[in-house]
Amino acid sequence: MNSIITIFKKEFRGFFTTPTGYIVISIFLIGMSLFLWVFPGQYNVLDNGYANLDSLFILAPWLYLFLCPAITMRLFAEEEQQRTLELLFTRPISKNAIILGKVLSSWCLVLIALLPTLVWFISINLLSEPAFNVDTGAFFGSFIGLILLGCLYCTIGVFASAVSNNQIIAFVMAATLSFIIFYGFDLMASMVQNGNIAYIVQNFGLNSHYQSMSRGVIDSTDLLYFILIIILFLWFTKLRISRKR
Repeated sequence: MNSIITIFKKEFRGFFTTPTGYIVISIFLIGMSLFLWVFPGQYNVLDNGYANLDSLFILAPWLYLFLCPAITMRLFAEEEQQRTLELLFTRPISKNAIILGKVLSSWCLVLIALLPTLVWFISINLLSEPAFNVDTGAFFGSFIGLILLGCLYCTIGVFASAVSNNQIIAFVMAATLSFIIFYGFDLMASMVQNGNIAYIVQNFGLNSHYQSMSRGVIDSTDLLYFILIIILFLWFTKLRISRKR
């Protein structure tokens, strides 16, 4: 546990000792703010006429495709470039501790990026008539789904960073894998003529389970899906760094 905390602190500080952490979080929040409050259209909360933040939960998975790979692309790739990964392996720290410390630091940064969106939830409550007449349970159920989605994307990103020592390649790989897992199965299901088979294929994808949680329903099946995919990519990462070691 001490090793995990040590790695976590090192990586978490690393996000804010350079402008990267501030820039990535700022781009995410500014981009989301523009779509929700400034740009006219179907995602604009004020144009929508309803006191809800459904647009946040629709747009966030797509903005995550930039945010999460940008957070994770350096975690292993930078260590390899600076030749510090080999030094890390010589210390009495298990591979699991190294991976979990890095993954937890990226999860924490995603949570920090999401926390300011709670200000929008307060704003929606104030704008509603009567005030504070918003479905709080549905919002926080969806918010939990958004947190889990960010954790999963980051886990994929850590795996991509372990695969390539080039941060740009790690970014592209993480974004591509995340897109395939999130929406790729929906695309495959749309090509299947048989409705039952299409439903099964769609349920292999992340979007199906995320949409279920976005309705404010926390189902054990959806939670199990997120947990299993996260564990799978943690295992892939462990296999990859074991080969490097």
